[in-house]
Amino acid sequence: MTSYGGPSTASPRSRTNGLAIASLCCGIVGLFVLNIVLGPLAIVFGVVSRRQASVANGAGMAKAGIILGIVDVVLWVLLLILAASNGGFSWYVGG
Repeated sequence: MTSYGGPSTASPRSRTNGLAIASLCCGIVGLFVLNIVLGPLAIVFGVVSRRQASVANGAGMAKAGIILGIVDVVLWVLLLILAASNGGFSWYVGG
């Protein structure tokens, strides 16, 4: 009797961690939009994802999200310092 196919030797594909993807997306969008909420979210999602994910599951994306989140937070801190030294956000809003 002939066996067609035999036992499968292919390993199941590992899925990318969703928090790593969310961290990277929040980091990128937060950097371009300069949203005060997305930077810290990128950091939190990235740290949680790095604890869960292996290299194959998105640890690099999580690390990139953490770095972009930190850059976003630093830009916000610099913006707030600049606004405080210039007397408010009137120059930023245009009013």
